Formats: sequence, structure tokens, C-alpha cells
Amino acid sequence: MKQIAFVVNDLPFFISHRMPIGLALISKGIEVHLIGPGACPDDLVDKGFKFHSIEMSRKGMNPFSELSMVLDLCRLFKQIQPDLVHLVTIKPYLYGGIAARLAGVPAVVSAVAGLGTVFIDGSFKAKVVRSALWFLYKFSFGHGNQAVIFQNTSDVSMFVDWVGLTSNKVNLIRGSGVDLVQYKFSDEPIDVPVVTFVARLLVDKGVSEFVEASRILKSRGIVVRMCLVGDIDQNNRTSITQNQLIEWEKQNLVEVWGYRADINKVYAESNIACLPSYREGLPKSLVEAAACGRPVVTTDVPGCRDAIDPDISGVLVPVRDPEALANSIQDLIENPRKREAMGRAGRELAERDFSIEKVIGAHMAIYEKLLKKGR
Repeated sequence: MKQIAFVVNDLPFFISHRMPIGLALISKGIEVHLIGPGACPDDLVDKGFKFHSIEMSRKGMNPFSELSMVLDLCRLFKQIQPDLVHLVTIKPYLYGGIAARLAGVPAVVSAVAGLGTVFIDGSFKAKVVRSALWFLYKFSFGHGNQAVIFQNTSDVSMFVDWVGLTSNKVNLIRGSGVDLVQYKFSDEPIDVPVVTFVARLLVDKGVSEFVEASRILKSRGIVVRMCLVGDIDQNNRTSITQNQLIEWEKQNLVEVWGYRADINKVYAESNIACLPSYREGLPKSLVEAAACGRPVVTTDVPGCRDAIDPDISGVLVPVRDPEALANSIQDLIENPRKREAMGRAGRELAERDFSIEKVIGAHMAIYEKLLKKGR
């Protein structure tokens, strides 16, 4: 029996973004291992996943802890002896990539789901960190039988230029897909317009710009409900604080809906989806918005611009520009026919490019190719 091991640094992310791929593998008789921090939800065990807990901090930079993580992964790989490992997000594909080479894993898939804060930040410190990371990336992406999955062409270009990634390793899969049955098209509600921001509440996601755009709209007398849907993230240095949320609510700038698992219902209650992020892989929330028939206002940055058909299913605005954001939201509020046309175009885009079946099929083709070569 073939064995494939996923390495993740966040189990909820695996459940929301990668679990359908894992389930598809299990249905094909492949033994699927999941390596990540904390305790495994019972639901994953019931579905047939074999879980291995490992210490893994998403924000930690202690060199001894990071080395320990590499050694732990190396030990687990030798114990499990997977035919292929699928490494998801930055720490797993960096440290997992090193461990896979040291442990002699026959095949590696590295999933670059966005580049993280260190690649967004233009400070001198961030540039120094990026220089230091070059060696890790070079080694992690140097396996002889490896596929690197990107979600947008900008990230592909950066890695090809930066670490000399060869074209035979590059695979472009636009996002993690959407279940078009669960995320149904629906007519928008007829009431006070609702604009929803669905993401972790991080500075890099453009939360502050969203709130400032709300302030601008309310100063113009625009009647609108601006809603934040997501959690703060204490493991992320750029997380919004609870005190900030309380203050924004007191000022009547936003409604804080918190974490919601039923995003399809969130969009059914919304008129416009908004994500003014600084950079993304390809945001799942915008793909889900499109599937539900909601027009999108987002930033003209890698990942976000790849999630829409500009001026057809959504609108692009300059990054870190709350006034431009407010202007585009106001335009959609005042033009319901434009909203409706963009929403229908979004559903067509989701059906054409973002179905979960298409994403699973693309992954299966990559696995098959690597497993065949790794024999």
C-alpha cells in the first residue's frame, strides 16, 4: 500500500484547504498520514487519517527549536517511510523539505500557499531575513523528484528568479478549490448593503484599510454594514488585537462576527465581498464569494488579482489605499445592476476554474507522476 504524508503547521487550515485531497487519496486505497502540531480532531481519525503530533510553532524563530523540528520530521519520515510527502505552507516546506532529503523520502510536493509577512515587508530587517532564508529555500527545493505547487504566476516568477527553481518542478494550481454544490449561487439580500471581510484578522490582510474605508463611507452618509468574519491569530505577529476590535465596534465602524464555519451562509447574507490584502497565494474566501455570486472588491496584488476577472467579476484597488477601497465599495452599493452582473460572472468563473474536482484532479496527476518516478 502506498503511503503519503501531509505536513502542516495548522490543522484547521488542512481541514478547510486540503482535506478533500486527503480524502480522495484514502478513497483510492492510499494510506494518508498527517503530521502537525497539537491533538488531532476525532473527525480526522474517523475519516481514516493517521495522525502524528509534532512541536511546531508558526511564529517561533529560536534556532534550537527550529533544528529540533527538522530532526523530529526526519525521525518521523524514517519511521513512517512514506512514498511521498506533501508539505503545506512555509515552515513545513522549508523544514520538511530539508528533512525529506536527509531521510531519503522518494518524492516531495511543496505547496507555496502565499509567501508570508517576510516577503511583504520592505524593511531592512526583512531583507536580511530573506537573504538568510535563501539557503534554506535552495536546499528545500533541491530534491531530485519534487513538484512545487504555486497558486499564482507572480510567486512562480519570484522563485524562478530568486532560487533558480527549474521549470520542470513548477506546477500552477489556482487555489484550493470550492465545492460548487455547498457554495450555491443565491440572489443577494434586499436590505441595508452588507460588505463582508472573510479572513484571519491580520494587518497583512488589510483589516485596517477595511475599517478606515468604513469610516470614510459613514462620513459620506453611505448606509452600509461592514462586517469582519474571522478570528484574531495570537500566533501571528501582525494580528489585530481584541482591544482594537472592541474599539472599532464602539465607534460603530464594523460588526465583528467572529469565526464562522458556514461561510456559504455568510455570503448568502452579504452583498459584497472585500479583501484588501497586501499579498496572497490565492484567497479561498474570494473563490467562495464568487461561487455564491457575490462581487468582489480586492487589491491589485499577487493572488488577489488572480482570484477574479477584473472589472467583470470584481474590482481591483491599489493596496493600502482606504479611500480607493471606499470609492469602489460605494460604487457597487449605488449600482445594484453592476453588482448583480459581477456576481453572475463570479459564479461562471468559479464553475470554469475553481471547482474542487478540478483541483483534486490536478493534485492526483502530480502524485501519480512523482510516485511513478520514485519507484
